[in-house]
Amino acid sequence: MPLQTVEPQRLYRQIAEQLRQLIASGEFAVGARLPAERELASQLGVSRPSVREALIALEVEGIIEVRTGSGIYVLAQHAAAKSLPAPAENTPTDWGPLEVMQARLLVEAEVAALAALHAKRQDLQAIAAALQQMKEESARGEMPRHGDEAFHQAVAHACGSSVLLDTVQRFWQARSGPLFERLSDYFENPPAWQAAITEHEHVLAAIKARDPQAARRAMQKHLRQAHKRYSASWRHTPAR
Repeated sequence: MPLQTVEPQRLYRQIAEQLRQLIASGEFAVGARLPAERELASQLGVSRPSVREALIALEVEGIIEVRTGSGIYVLAQHAAAKSLPAPAENTPTDWGPLEVMQARLLVEAEVAALAALHAKRQDLQAIAAALQQMKEESARGEMPRHGDEAFHQAVAHACGSSVLLDTVQRFWQARSGPLFERLSDYFENPPAWQAAITEHEHVLAAIKARDPQAARRAMQKHLRQAHKRYSASWRHTPAR
């Protein structure tokens, strides 16, 4: 059989595999608490976001459990039998959540700047309608994820580039993956969403003012704050 091209594996998967092997070998016994996220990052020589993504992946598989305010614990070995199939490589649902946030910061800031230059009246109406949808969802006690997606896609549509619109849509496909969903369970809450709605208001105001620099800054601030919220200490996350 001819040799096949070896594809590089995403970093969070490599970290998860190391931890999985250590657990399987008994290095971390059932019920044991894993080292803290910061310590794991130091020992592995990687960033804390990459460790967090790996831990989320292992929790989705049922191998570990994150107990807010206590730590990260190894579950009984039979729990691993509930493992979810890994997403296909190089698809949006395989992308690490915090890696996606970093990419969005680079791309969507420029998308917002372009939207300030090119948005038509119907684009401004669509962005405003999405923001109103976020507020209505929040008022009903829901996490306003549908309005959030509609807002960012409306901004992308307004920028006038089908390639950038497609890129932003792929970012949102990534949010439907199990890693992103679990991360959202921990770090999305009503106060965080209220802050996000205010940040969206600033983006819309800058686009309506036809100020590309202000739109870029407003989107950068929003996505930096979003990344900061997802990177918060486990100790400060609300119980699910």
